[in-house]
Amino acid sequence: MMRQYELVERVAAYNPQVDEDLLNRAYVYAMQKHGTQRRASGDPYFSHPLEVAAIITDMHLDDASVAVALLHDTIEDTSATKEEISNLFGPQIANLVQGLTKIDRLDLVSREAQQAENLRKLLLAVSDDIRVLLVKLADRLHNMRTIQYVSEDKRARIAEETMEIYAPLAGRMGMQAVRDELEDLAFRILNPDAYATISNKLQALLERTGGMVDTISTGLRERLAKSGIEAIIKGRQKRPYSIFAKMQRKSVGFEQLSDIFGFRVLVENLEDCYRALGVVHTAWPMVPGRFKDYISTPKQNEYRSLHTTIIGPKQQRVELQIRTHEMDRIAEFGIAAHPLYKDGIAADRDRLAAESRAYAWLRQTVDQIAHGDAPEEFLEHTKLELFQDQVFCFTPKGRLIALPRGATPIDFAYAVHTEVGDTCVGAKVNGQLAPLVQALQNGDEVEIIRSEAQRPPPAWGSIVVTGKARAAIRRATRAHVRRQYAGLGRHTLERAFERAGKAYADAAFKNGLHRVGYTDVEDALAAVGRGDLKPEAVLRALFPDYREDRVHPILAASEEGWTAAGRTGLKFRLPPEPAVNGKKTRALPIRGLDKDVPVRFAPEGGAVPGDRIVGIMMPGEGITIYPIQSPQLGRFDDEPERWVDVRWDIAEDSSERFPARIRVSALNEPGSLAMIADVVGASDGNIDNLRMVERGRDFTEMEIDLEVWNLKHLNRIINDLRAKRVVSSVSRVNG
Repeated sequence: MMRQYELVERVAAYNPQVDEDLLNRAYVYAMQKHGTQRRASGDPYFSHPLEVAAIITDMHLDDASVAVALLHDTIEDTSATKEEISNLFGPQIANLVQGLTKIDRLDLVSREAQQAENLRKLLLAVSDDIRVLLVKLADRLHNMRTIQYVSEDKRARIAEETMEIYAPLAGRMGMQAVRDELEDLAFRILNPDAYATISNKLQALLERTGGMVDTISTGLRERLAKSGIEAIIKGRQKRPYSIFAKMQRKSVGFEQLSDIFGFRVLVENLEDCYRALGVVHTAWPMVPGRFKDYISTPKQNEYRSLHTTIIGPKQQRVELQIRTHEMDRIAEFGIAAHPLYKDGIAADRDRLAAESRAYAWLRQTVDQIAHGDAPEEFLEHTKLELFQDQVFCFTPKGRLIALPRGATPIDFAYAVHTEVGDTCVGAKVNGQLAPLVQALQNGDEVEIIRSEAQRPPPAWGSIVVTGKARAAIRRATRAHVRRQYAGLGRHTLERAFERAGKAYADAAFKNGLHRVGYTDVEDALAAVGRGDLKPEAVLRALFPDYREDRVHPILAASEEGWTAAGRTGLKFRLPPEPAVNGKKTRALPIRGLDKDVPVRFAPEGGAVPGDRIVGIMMPGEGITIYPIQSPQLGRFDDEPERWVDVRWDIAEDSSERFPARIRVSALNEPGSLAMIADVVGASDGNIDNLRMVERGRDFTEMEIDLEVWNLKHLNRIINDLRAKRVVSSVSRVNG
């Protein structure tokens, strides 16, 4: 194990003002608290926090972070308390240790809703001080390095958690070295066969290529030196998981990969980066389409580098990354390399948010939590943001917008502002009108065309790729449906109040909301529209002396309004026909089916324009429309509050179709079914479904679900069918 003085020396190597007393006290306290505890490997437990502290020193973090690494398991696994640590080491270190303790108690691989809630807690914990996440990542890295000592039943769970949560978080924070190692260690557990296969192929390739890495490194160094560029060349080999992921993503075999070997060219300053690129492209041919400039347009996690692929010595494709030493440090350690963590300076969240894109992403993700989305939606959003690579696009004013690869103009609109996304009706990409489903490319200039009358269709949710856009579309859809239900609820209450001889007003309803268990008028109206809150309950809440008169709400006043409903003992009074030529009607207008509007047609036979219709409020479903002759209406005789007066509102030239069901009895002979289908098709009807109800020796009875324009169209189809010799009878089914 590392000794006290060795730990202090590691910190002093990058921080001459190291607080030796703090580190020594933390070292002794943690060692005493863990005492004789042992890890699964048999090593003293204290060796674990010591190794975590060593990883933290590799990141060059401040003294407080090193002390927290030493103490991070004391509250969880020993008799130590937060108060004791606060008294000995100060409240800042105590809060950091407490934050890590809370994270340790999370189970991030569980049922989706629980996993989402745990991930919320993790991000909230680290958003207050990013050092909580940095120490946690170091803790997880050492645990993964020693995972072979963990019982077999726990290994897969820990590896899955590492692959799904911690490795992507490390990547988002720009800590690529930590991410690569975490992914590789988890991959070895989760897919040992693939890991072994790729490792063997890598070893065989190394033996076959011999000293190619040294040859290319020497050639590069000599070429750059001749141009007066001092550079350090580092050869590197892709890790097994990185190779596996690319094979899966590109659907290619191991032999088809051209960037298994790569080289990093480290130079002194920014100017030398571009000079080195010129030397490389002059000396060796470049592979077209393989150049990326992440210096002028850095990744969101602050990664900066020039990427290119050339045809090098022996016609071997060589991938090069050209960057400065400082860029290389940020590429390896990401946010941990930020100046705020050097020289013992504590984290300043406001400064860090302003200077660090990685931290800004974390704050933006935490802001998503505040919107109160469902846990599963939050989890989906976060995972989308964690795993996807990026493209960089521009607004017409030159603002840079970073988006996941595959993002659309809709994603772009929501990235600019939620209101821009909600009102988006079109887009111009590089000056040309483009489909909203088009995938954006690096460097595209995107102009969003807006309309205040627009609202985002729910179908957009399956088009967009960013969590922010998807969450905003769902919120807008829910708000729209809520408004629809609220409008229906207001209409229902107005009619109920009118029948009771009362006048409805939102102000009066607001005063009595507490009596029906709501705090917002809009919420209560939506509940009435959904059928969760009965109008009679509202009347009784506002007028305690109200007594319900159980009369069907759609009954007309005159005795002449009675009509037979088509079954014994049941009659309804029909509402008067809706007025025309500008005269008002109390009936709700019914058009076609819109999945955002809570209106649907009776599943037992539908309804078509021309039918006299009745609406029935169905809890949680809106209104179901029945033809007045439907025997199904008998089910609602004792619930008059659910009856809604409705009318058709269909333009004469409308081509919208409506559902109807007919029963056909036809001869059992070849071609009879085809003849029936020909009649429907010739009449411009559409068969939506067909069921054989009863099949006899000579005749078959079938039910056919049709889509027609109106009652006249339906009757024409019925008459044409009756005229065919193979058809014995045709009748309409009304449920």
